[in-house]
Amino acid sequence: MNLKVCGLKDPENIRHVAMLKPQFIGFIFYPKSKRFVGDDFVLPTISTEIKKVGVFVNAEVSAIIDKIDEYKLDLIQLHGDETPTFCEAFNNFIPVIKAFGINETFDFKSLNNYKECCSYFLFDTKTSEYGGSGKSFDRAILEKYDNSVPFFLSGGIGLEEIKNLKIGKLENLKIYGIDVNSRFETEPGIKDIEQLEKISL
Repeated sequence: MNLKVCGLKDPENIRHVAMLKPQFIGFIFYPKSKRFVGDDFVLPTISTEIKKVGVFVNAEVSAIIDKIDEYKLDLIQLHGDETPTFCEAFNNFIPVIKAFGINETFDFKSLNNYKECCSYFLFDTKTSEYGGSGKSFDRAILEKYDNSVPFFLSGGIGLEEIKNLKIGKLENLKIYGIDVNSRFETEPGIKDIEQLEKISL
């Protein structure tokens, strides 16, 4: 199982996280987020083995392309209300992670039109905002998903839940990766290195 550490913005903190060698590191380019990297973000040099993910919410195509070029992003994560057509515009040249807010009424049939234009899905907790809430959703609802597209599991994930996933809960699901964020922070956008070191996947 892969690890994605999302919501980083401080260069020194990024270097420390990169030393732990997660498979993915995410940077949020959504100005309304508490974890927005800022307009003058400087991304330090990190190992090419770590995939850099740019997170966008209902952004313009040109703005996303600019960030892909500027920061040499390896993937983009679309965390807003982006349509399949919007995703398809990028899928020809960069892998797309499409995020979906999940609650007890989520209709997994709504994913069907995204299956051909996204490399991965990300299942997060549905809130009035776009992620980073620290809240979990009932993972049992994911039993309704057909596993046709690899997915990241997100939404209030802490050390205890990671342990529970490893000992057999949701064992029928093919979870591609775990996405951690707010439960591993000292403050928004600053990751707690000691806590991250305790993650075992």
